[in-house]
Amino acid sequence: MTPGCASPDAWRVSRPFAEVVRARRMVRAYRLDPVDPAAVERILDAARRAPSAGFSQGQSFVVVTGEATRTRLAEVCREPAFRARGFAPWVSAAPVLVVPCVREAAYHERYAEPDKARSVPPRDWPVPFWWVDGGAALMLLLLAAVDEGLAAGFLAADPAGLRAVLGIPAEVTPLGVVTIGQPAADRRSGSLRRGRRPESEVIHRERW
Repeated sequence: MTPGCASPDAWRVSRPFAEVVRARRMVRAYRLDPVDPAAVERILDAARRAPSAGFSQGQSFVVVTGEATRTRLAEVCREPAFRARGFAPWVSAAPVLVVPCVREAAYHERYAEPDKARSVPPRDWPVPFWWVDGGAALMLLLLAAVDEGLAAGFLAADPAGLRAVLGIPAEVTPLGVVTIGQPAADRRSGSLRRGRRPESEVIHRERW
């Protein structure tokens, strides 16, 4: 896809969408091979097209490729404890890190504008849509990475620690860290032994 291009016809088509979805998994080990900067830009361009309530566009991203900062973020993400459990380096080894963020104030500002005067204000929403929109942007990051032939993972991290390392403003909430790169052999999560729930338990038609 062409960065900044609004026309779907101009988007680069690579792998079938169904294949991308099936290939996606949380990868926790990476080779040190650098990632093509153009691929990173295409991934970010996809993520910034995530939906947002009222087109508030409260999502933002911090991209990190420098080794020193990646090492500091690995500490914030408690990588030493992760490695002590027998896993390979994760955050420090991934050549590209992306921290997706949301700013709740963007939604309150948007819904205070005249064209939203009759809409339900964010304070009365049954679900805080900034979290929903942040999740949509996160999934696009993961899928776009797979579409580029790369691997990606996501892990939670202390928001205060991420703010301190990356200079993220107090009113902006980092959701965690997305790791991107070429996959290396890794130790699969024990959670996968549970298997995927059958369709009959997940999809309900007409009513629960």
